[in-house]
Amino acid sequence: MGLTKKEILKAMAEHDVRFLRLQFTDILGKNKNVEVPASQFEKALDGEMMFDGSSIEGFTRIEESDMLLKPDYDTFVIFPDEIEDAGRGRVARLICDVTYPDGTPFEGDPRGVLKRQIERLKKLGFDSMSAGPEPEFFLFLRDEEGLPTTETHDQAGYFDLAPIDKGEEARRDMVNVLVEMGFEIEAAHHEVAPGQHEIDFKYADALKTADNIATFKFVVKRVALLHGLHATFMPKPIAGINGSGMHTHLSIFKNGKNAFYDPKAEYELSRTALNFIAGLLAHAPGMVAITNPLVNSYKRLTPGYEAPTNIAWSASNRSAMIRIPARRGVGTRAELRMPDPSTNPYLALAVMLAAGLDGIEKDLLPPPSIQRNIFSMTVRERRRHKIKELPGTLREAIAALEKDEVIKEALGEHIYNHYVQAKRLEWEDYRITVHDWELDRYLSEY
Repeated sequence: MGLTKKEILKAMAEHDVRFLRLQFTDILGKNKNVEVPASQFEKALDGEMMFDGSSIEGFTRIEESDMLLKPDYDTFVIFPDEIEDAGRGRVARLICDVTYPDGTPFEGDPRGVLKRQIERLKKLGFDSMSAGPEPEFFLFLRDEEGLPTTETHDQAGYFDLAPIDKGEEARRDMVNVLVEMGFEIEAAHHEVAPGQHEIDFKYADALKTADNIATFKFVVKRVALLHGLHATFMPKPIAGINGSGMHTHLSIFKNGKNAFYDPKAEYELSRTALNFIAGLLAHAPGMVAITNPLVNSYKRLTPGYEAPTNIAWSASNRSAMIRIPARRGVGTRAELRMPDPSTNPYLALAVMLAAGLDGIEKDLLPPPSIQRNIFSMTVRERRRHKIKELPGTLREAIAALEKDEVIKEALGEHIYNHYVQAKRLEWEDYRITVHDWELDRYLSEY
């Protein structure tokens, strides 16, 4: 049973909440909100708060700009005092679905895109898709004016013990705030690159996981700011070192049991698991434009920095795009390793689910599991194993998306058209910009 309007109003009164944030995301995954004072709480909870959708990336045209925010009561949380100034009044949050004034769901709402795929999953007889993300991020110093740099005083590496610096202190504060907000944190540690961190939280159903990722990004950035640091989910902020990924562990459940597990099958993976994996492989080129949405994303997807570049799966090898972790039973899952944390979590999980369900519906089967390190294979060996490469640039990824009818249908015409238009503009802006590399390389020589 979820919370009721009465229970939320009572909780806000008891905790002296004076402001309520009605949160949603644009198509690029940026957190947006409308904040209302106590006098508007009942109106907000009734889903009667209107906002101008024409000013939000990929939403509506000027002539149809009025939109409503319909709150999901299960997402109610009161922000801890550590990240909000309680002296100005405590702040609560509700994540909202976006609708037209008549209550019809808005087809450009990313949360709605994910909910449609979840309904498709249920119509096929499954309970839910569980997702467990591993978002990585960098912590950088700010300059005298408060602007972010790419400098860090942290020179630690993977799993290093307690470098005494603001990075560790900030990470602990992030964990404390997240726990207070209801997250179950499984691990927090330093990552491979200097200044790079990872905080893992427990898997949940797809919608809750997407909500959690959106909340996680806000908390990480907010706590970093309070420490005088800048947190970034940019995939590759520094050349020559590892970038930030968001490996995502996926499994689906049926009748309360993990549908990926079959103790009698090879690798103890069910036919359903193999179908789902095959769907992810088949649609990887089309969905990478969503899971890896920036020009910068493809600087991370480069050989030599632990990020996958090949469309393959393995029951053990981390060089593959999909890895099957060792745990079996209820923990049987597929780890999709190419997504990065700049993605819109709602769209990312929606296209992952759409790809996997297409594999189930068409009874697709993947090629044999690759047990070798793919990065050490020759071109001929990769061809023999029918291993293809992921798109190497955002432009290539958008071209692949344009050819993938399953992913396009999952996004819906509205979001697909607006998203592709935004990404084409991003690529064109990048293409015509003169970069420092070009000046360093050519200015003196030519």
